[in-house]
Amino acid sequence: MDILEFTPKPDRYAWTFGGAAPTHRIKPGTVLRLWSDDAFCGRLRNITDLPSASLDSRYLNPQTGPFYVEGAEPGDTLVLHFIDMTPARSWGASATIPFFGGLTGTDRTATLQEPLPERTWIYQVDSARKTVTFEAQASELSLELPMAPMLGTVGVAPARGEVRSSLVPDMFGGNMDTPEMRPGATCYLGVNVEGALFSIGDGHYRQGEGESCGTAVEGAMNTTLAVELIKGGAPVWPRIEDDDHLMVIGSSRPLEDAWRISQVDMVLWFGELFGLDRLDAYQLLSQISLAPLANVVDTNFSAMTKVAKSLLPPTQVYGGIHRHLRELAATLSPR
Repeated sequence: MDILEFTPKPDRYAWTFGGAAPTHRIKPGTVLRLWSDDAFCGRLRNITDLPSASLDSRYLNPQTGPFYVEGAEPGDTLVLHFIDMTPARSWGASATIPFFGGLTGTDRTATLQEPLPERTWIYQVDSARKTVTFEAQASELSLELPMAPMLGTVGVAPARGEVRSSLVPDMFGGNMDTPEMRPGATCYLGVNVEGALFSIGDGHYRQGEGESCGTAVEGAMNTTLAVELIKGGAPVWPRIEDDDHLMVIGSSRPLEDAWRISQVDMVLWFGELFGLDRLDAYQLLSQISLAPLANVVDTNFSAMTKVAKSLLPPTQVYGGIHRHLRELAATLSPR
């Protein structure tokens, strides 16, 4: 198998999905070992570093990529299996940002109240214990929390020549911010342009569902992933499979529409997998689905429909490629 290691310099970061030249051409079957910067480009390092003074809103959420996958054509299915995610720094950062977040007035939810005050939190990483430490600023509370690495942003170039900000989630993936995009998961994305042109980034050392304040424990990440390609069968919306669940992510506003999107695509997936008509699939889904939130803060909200495989008939999803990639991952030496 081909193994490619890549650490981009800042002048090679991608800030959009679509509109960026590929950094590499790779073949299906390639294993990538990538470094990605945090959403703040490492500019929040101390609790005295406030977003308004430290960040440039034009340059947030840098992506590593895009990668041109040979043979990928519109209508195909790009398969990304996440093997490992390891913090690349000894600290992560989170912050409240004016007019951003789920529990404050924003540019989309306009109110007459002033924005919440800015504040930055720095989380120390203990790699041996696999924890990050929350330290309150207005009291003495300190909590050691389990590390749960994930990628907030995974996506391909959009259709119709669109160029979308790396802050946006949509049909092409993007800034979905779901904690399910973690090691052991396989993501299926519909290819929209020749080569797929996929990128990853926005590493989180941990994040609650919804990403309430708008920022997770943001951190640079070392990610190992395997890339495969299935000819045809493109899903309309991003799908995820792990050992125990099938998942679909929908992104839209209002939040109910994001949920509806994920539910409808799962109904369609049930039809593909089990031959169910829409009403039978709708009925089954109503009794067995979970609906965790991904984000309620981005330009589009993201909601997930999640179903336990144990409640479904045995089936080979996309020809059993998830199991194949899990077995491949077990043969790789640690980074």
